[in-house]
Amino acid sequence: MEPLDRKKKIYVAGHTGLVGSALVRKLEKEGFSRIITRMHKELDLTRQGKVEDFFKKEKPDYVILAAAKVGGIYANDTYPADFIMKNLQIQCNVIDAAYKNKVKKLLFLGSSCIYPKECPQPIKEEYLLSDYLEKTNEAYALAKIAGLKMCSYYNKQYKTDYISVMPCNLYGINDNFSLENSHVLPALIRKFHEAKIKGEQKVVVWGSGRPLREFLNVDDLAEACLFLLDNYQGNEFFNVGSGKEISIRELVELIKKAVGFEGEIVMDTSMPDGTMRKLTDISRIKALGWKPKITLEEGVKNTYQWFCSQYE
Repeated sequence: MEPLDRKKKIYVAGHTGLVGSALVRKLEKEGFSRIITRMHKELDLTRQGKVEDFFKKEKPDYVILAAAKVGGIYANDTYPADFIMKNLQIQCNVIDAAYKNKVKKLLFLGSSCIYPKECPQPIKEEYLLSDYLEKTNEAYALAKIAGLKMCSYYNKQYKTDYISVMPCNLYGINDNFSLENSHVLPALIRKFHEAKIKGEQKVVVWGSGRPLREFLNVDDLAEACLFLLDNYQGNEFFNVGSGKEISIRELVELIKKAVGFEGEIVMDTSMPDGTMRKLTDISRIKALGWKPKITLEEGVKNTYQWFCSQYE
């Protein structure tokens, strides 16, 4: 198979987010000269007519679908109707418009939260739909499963070339560092940074610190996506992760060191730990020749430097 033609049009949906912005950086670095993007105010992907008009006018050769409605546990649990409806609308509109306008290749981005709550570890792709989902983000997970299956069924029925990718916990440049609704790694970076600049003596972290988590730098994910677009044709989907685990306690120590916080860490064991282990099996994509390159230490250091440049 031929790798993507760098002179053809490639549309990145969701280009301002953590994943989309990393993909645009990677495509520019790789010499793609016709990258198409649209802000939400220019193109609302939940509006079928608008999406179809856009595809008819622009006629992209390739599509990367990184646009989605996302949020933390509270948002997912409070607004499940929004999470399933908006994500299904975006996926259905973009995937179908891509088919109707003869897009040569499409990549759909999901999440490792598609897997059952009680999953054997490490999590293999074949464990999908083998048990019950985590209730708090079930609506989002169901939407992402539908998008993955939609790509697979279009490949089967229409002989399209659509690939689905399920990343683990991501972090990096352009992350959300809100203390209220961000993920654990960026929230800890901000927490330690603010404790440092305020001269505080301790930082309190929720839970025992024992749960194990897997983290992947978003620039490694962007590289994996382009690797698959260049090198894979078929109807499998792929986990993309680091393949390595770290305890929350070890992560806290790593971030403390990167930030340069001198005080004490206090683990608040009255707060819940959540799932004790969640590791993806990445042997399927590794068998094709891809592996992650950015260590967690290096990635956290680079992310913290970017955060400091944006903090004000």
